[in-house]
Amino acid sequence: MSWFESFILGLVQGLTEFLPISSSAHLRLTAAFAGWSDPGAAFTAITQLGTETAVVIFFRKDIARIISAWFRSLTDRTMRGDHDAQMGWLVIVGSIPIGVLGVTLKDQIEGPFRDLRLTATTLIVMGVVLGVADRLAARDETGGRHRAIRTRKELKDLSVKDGLIYGVCQAMALIPGVSRSGATISGGLFLGYTRESAARYSFLLAIPAVLASGVFELKDATEGGHVAWGPTIFATVIAFGVGYAVISWLMKYISSKSFMPFVYYRIALGIALFVLVSMGVLSPHAAESAG
Repeated sequence: MSWFESFILGLVQGLTEFLPISSSAHLRLTAAFAGWSDPGAAFTAITQLGTETAVVIFFRKDIARIISAWFRSLTDRTMRGDHDAQMGWLVIVGSIPIGVLGVTLKDQIEGPFRDLRLTATTLIVMGVVLGVADRLAARDETGGRHRAIRTRKELKDLSVKDGLIYGVCQAMALIPGVSRSGATISGGLFLGYTRESAARYSFLLAIPAVLASGVFELKDATEGGHVAWGPTIFATVIAFGVGYAVISWLMKYISSKSFMPFVYYRIALGIALFVLVSMGVLSPHAAESAG
């Protein structure tokens, strides 16, 4: 892998990991269009650890508060009603579905789910789902001629049931093209949460799953001794820096704007992908391992 390839792939990882447009689809399409070889499992695992480090640093105060309260609640009964302690449990509960499905569907994830036609389908379908969820949120926030403004839920209102539903939505991202943030944010909006609350819990919920997956894949990949450490670390630094900037921008953006630009982009990309595959420009299995 060249330094230029690592720069571009790190940039793509950082730009797309937190936006609801699917980083796995974009990494794969970037490699396919450029004619590059698969960057490998170690490269993907390490760059994902870079973007998740950006999440940890950006939400460091929230995370420190949650971890502290959760540990104290294990021995102090009075802490079990504390919101931060409950958030600790809810992140654990919400991480169960992706852990279970990730193991049981491993063969499908690495096989049939990699078809670009399925990726195009999920880009379009999840784009429509996100659009409907966003419209419902906008209707609640602005009301209408015959409708009063409805107060949406915040993270303090999160229940175990909602946490599990969020977790199931996150597990859908095992299918390339779905988008982890897109699926969980859509689920949160359908459950009646504000855009900011849906996004915040989505990012917090992703931390255990991505870190666990990254460390597991990294261990297996590095045992083979085929890691280009220089370009890989360079790409990770790029992904971290760009990812941090994207989180900062997105949290400000959604406080006053909708997700509709991402909806239009997903649908357009999905349609374009279908056209390219049908015309033979791209093979349904092009760059199959990338991302």
